[in-house]
Amino acid sequence: MQTFDLWDKFNLCWAKVVIGVVVIVAMSGNAVYGQLEGEVNLPNSDNKKIKYGFSIGVFNSNFKLKYDDVFVTPAFDSVQSINPVNKFGFSLGLIANFKLAQYLDFRVTPKVGFYQNTIEIVYTDPTRETFAANTDLSRVEIPLLLKYKSARRGNTRMYLIGGVTPAIRVSGSKNEQELVDRIIVEDQSLSIEFGFGLDLYYPLFRFSPEIRFSRGINNMLSANDIANTEGVQRLTLNSVTLYLQFGD
Repeated sequence: MQTFDLWDKFNLCWAKVVIGVVVIVAMSGNAVYGQLEGEVNLPNSDNKKIKYGFSIGVFNSNFKLKYDDVFVTPAFDSVQSINPVNKFGFSLGLIANFKLAQYLDFRVTPKVGFYQNTIEIVYTDPTRETFAANTDLSRVEIPLLLKYKSARRGNTRMYLIGGVTPAIRVSGSKNEQELVDRIIVEDQSLSIEFGFGLDLYYPLFRFSPEIRFSRGINNMLSANDIANTEGVQRLTLNSVTLYLQFGD
């Protein structure tokens, strides 16, 4: 059962990503040009104890699964493999940045992420079955991150970022009949995040493109799901996200 037609459009998302990268490169060129010209934008920005902003993210996510021991028994002779399927999604969030030291910040970045995660069962016939997770459509995530910055060079600064992200489902399939063809996963999850980015200072705002990797910690597979994931022992959610962030 398809619950949200928007997901079909993510197959065309790579074109948008390419356009985004071109925009980032162009903006980076402008920042470097400003540096060569001797212009210093937002000179007092890094002295603020608290800064705010917002972010737009485009991500590719999938489940990482571990097979159950039952998968190698004769009961699964007709199953060739159980595979996670890569899916695109997007997120919208806010940023609260707290300065801890000259080169160290603490960030809270609450956001809403729109997911569709599925697994595909490939049989030896070969036929295929696809099951989507009941976590569709949205999850509230609260990344708690440390940002380690390099020294500022004119209007640019590199940084590393990492931390943990608790999340909870806020919408999705809850009707028992709808869940017949669904993977039932837990509402809560916890993941480790790490990545890198670039602060580009402009006269009126700071633009920060960032790549961040997320790796799930807890097993999201619900004990209530014994029909569609009998051959799976553990499910965790992984993603790679391109963030476009704007702040003061």
